[in-house]
Amino acid sequence: MRPVLVGILLFLTISFVKAQSFSIIDNKAIKMYQEGEELTLSRNYDGAIAKYKDAISREGSFLEAYVKLAQLQITQGRLEEAESTAIVGRSKLAGKNTTNKHRADIGWVFTNLYLKQGKFKEAFQEFQAADPLFDSSFKQSHYYVEMKEQMDFLATQLGTFREIEKERLPEPLNEFLLQYFPVLTADGEQILFTKRDGTGNNDKEDIFMSFVSPEGNWSKPQSIAQTINSPYNEGTCSVTADGNILIYTSCDAPDSEGSCDLYIVYRVNGMWQRPRNMGKNVNSRSWDSQPSLSADGRILFFSSNRKGGFGGNDIWYSVMQNDATWSEAKNLGNVVNTPKDEISPFMFFNNEILFFSSNGHPGFGGMDIQLSKVVDGEFTKPQNLGLPINDQLDQVALFITAQKDYAYFTELTTSERENERSLLYRFKFPEEISLGENLTVTEGKVFNSKTGAPIDATLSLVSLTNDSTLYLFKADGKTGAFTMLYPENAISGLYVEKKGFLPKIYNVDRDQIKNVKDLKVELVPVASGEEFVFENVFFEFDQYDLRPESVSSLSRLVKFLAENPNVNILISGHTDNVGSATYNINLSLQRAKSVQEYLINHGFHEARVMVEGKGDTNPMVPNTTAENQALNRRITIKIL
Repeated sequence: MRPVLVGILLFLTISFVKAQSFSIIDNKAIKMYQEGEELTLSRNYDGAIAKYKDAISREGSFLEAYVKLAQLQITQGRLEEAESTAIVGRSKLAGKNTTNKHRADIGWVFTNLYLKQGKFKEAFQEFQAADPLFDSSFKQSHYYVEMKEQMDFLATQLGTFREIEKERLPEPLNEFLLQYFPVLTADGEQILFTKRDGTGNNDKEDIFMSFVSPEGNWSKPQSIAQTINSPYNEGTCSVTADGNILIYTSCDAPDSEGSCDLYIVYRVNGMWQRPRNMGKNVNSRSWDSQPSLSADGRILFFSSNRKGGFGGNDIWYSVMQNDATWSEAKNLGNVVNTPKDEISPFMFFNNEILFFSSNGHPGFGGMDIQLSKVVDGEFTKPQNLGLPINDQLDQVALFITAQKDYAYFTELTTSERENERSLLYRFKFPEEISLGENLTVTEGKVFNSKTGAPIDATLSLVSLTNDSTLYLFKADGKTGAFTMLYPENAISGLYVEKKGFLPKIYNVDRDQIKNVKDLKVELVPVASGEEFVFENVFFEFDQYDLRPESVSSLSRLVKFLAENPNVNILISGHTDNVGSATYNINLSLQRAKSVQEYLINHGFHEARVMVEGKGDTNPMVPNTTAENQALNRRITIKIL
C-alpha cells in the first residue's frame, strides 16, 4: 500500500536542514543527525535510520532525531516502530530546550502516523492540537494546505461510519493466486475477472468467467474464450448488461497503439468473435486501460495517462456512433479529473452514476472510491463513499450489481503462510447511498411468428417523454434471447425491430411487460394483409392533434417505410364506444390523418399512406372496463 504523504515527510526533512538550532548541544550527536539527513536526501533510508538511532543513543533528549526517525519509519511502513519512536519523542517534550516548533513537529508526525494506521479520530485530534503551533510560513505551503483540506473532510466523516460485512466469494472462485477487477452481467448470473498466477514477468493476465446456479453455487472458473485470451496480457474488462459486448485491456500486443490498449469483441450467436483494437480514436501512444461500458455498450469510460489531461491518470470517454465506430475520446473534465490520479471508472447500470477511484478529491489518505451523478447531462461534484468502504488503504475499484444489493471488489491479503494474494469479495451495498430509481432486469426471446425461428432483432427502450433511447440491446441470432432493463419510474416504450418484419411496439406500463421474466416476442414478416397495433401514439382527449410523446413511434414508422420502399400502408383509427358512432368515425379518421400528415411531411407520397376511420366498429376487446376502452383507442397499420 502507498506510503502516507511521503512528500510531506520529505518536506520536513528538507525544512529541518535550514534550521540550525537544536534541542541539544552535543556536537557528536548533531553530526550523526546531519549525516542521517544527507543519507535521507540520497534515499538511503536504512542508513539514515541507523544514524538517527545513533544520535538518540548518544543524546536521549534529541527531539529532532525522534521526529526524523519516526517519519522515516512511517515512510517504510514500519508503523509500530514509528509509533514507539514518536511516543518516546513526545515524552521528551518536557525538556527545558523544548519549543512550540518541537511540539508542532511531534504533532505533525502523530497526525501522519494515525492517518496511515487508519486512526482518523486520533489523527484529527492531533492536528487540531498542533495546528495553532504551526508557523505562518508553513501554513502557506501546499503540504499544510492539503493536510488542512483532509482534516476538514474528516470533520464531516467521523460521525458517519457505516457497518459493512465483507464476504469472501466462495469456492471454486478465488482458486488462483491473483484474481481481480470483477464485473457481472445485469442478471448477476455471470462473473468475469482478471486472473494471474503470480507477479513475475512470465505470469500473464487472462480473463476468466464463472456462472452461478439457481441454488447460488458458482461454476469452476474457465477461460472466457480462446479467441480472446492469447500469449499476451488480457485483463481489466467490462461487459454489457446482456454479456454480449466485451471491452478489455491488452498490453504490448503486436497491433497496440501504445503500452496498453483497449480491445472490443462481440458475442454473436453465442460465440465470441475475434477481438479488434479499438483504434486511434480511443487508444493513444500512452497507457489506456480499465474500461467501463454503459449497460447497453453505447458509451465507454476508461482511464488514461495520455497528454491533454488534468493530471496523471484521468477518466476519458468515447461514444459509439450509428455506424458502430467510436468517436474520438474526450476528457471527462475537471469536475471529475484532478491534477492527481483518477482511475477505474464504473458507470452504474442506470447510466446516471459514475464511480471511480481518486487520490485527488477529499479522502482518507490513499485512493478512495468516489461517485459523481449525471444531472442535466453534466457530471456533478464527486462524493466520497465514506468509511468503511474507503479507509487509509488504496481502494482501486468497485462494481455494484444492477439490483443494488451487493458491491464486488478485490482485496490484497498477505500472511506468513502464503504469498501475497488478491481475492474477490463482496458486501451489501448501503441503502443510504442513493443509486437512483430501481431497475428491473428481465429476459425474453424474439421469434419469427410464422416459422418459430429465432431473430436477432434490435430492442430499444425509449423514454416517451423526450424520445431518448434509455437502453439498446440486440437479441441473439442463435436463440433469440435478449436482456432488457426497465427503470422504475420511466414512461417508456419498447420497440422490437428487424428489417423484413413488422415492428412490435409495447407501452411498458400499459402492456405490463416490466415484470415479465420471459417475454416472448413474435415478429411478423412483412406481407400484404399483415397488421400491427401502432402503440405509443397519443392524442389529447377528444382531439386529433398528435402529442409530443408520439414522436418515438412516428419516427420508427418513417424508418420502416424507408427500409421497405415497395410497401404501402393503411392507417386505421379506432375509438372506444363512448359517444355516437358518427362522431367516433370522424374522430378516428382525423387521428389517422394526423399520422398520415406526419409521414407526408417526412417525404412519403400520399398514395403510400392511405387512411380510414373505423370508430368503435372493430374493438380489440369488449368495451366493458376503462382498461379495455383504453386498449380499443388505437391506431393500426396494415400492409396493402
